[in-house]
Amino acid sequence: MAEKKQDLASDPNLLNQLEEIQEALQNLRFQKSMQQLEDLSQIKKTKKKIARLKTIIHEKKMLNESEN
Repeated sequence: MAEKKQDLASDPNLLNQLEEIQEALQNLRFQKSMQQLEDLSQIKKTKKKIARLKTIIHEKKMLNESEN
């Protein structure tokens, strides 16, 4: 029971992280369009971070659904 509360408490944190990283990706894309971005690999790394977070969120969601 305590684990469920922990999972539910961490989900808003994960969602906040996801939003922040998505905003960062948007800023990187804007910088690229303005030709201010020197390291283009930052976009690729940021997209991978987003994918990892989405995977974790999805796994937690599936785990919670299977427990119910």
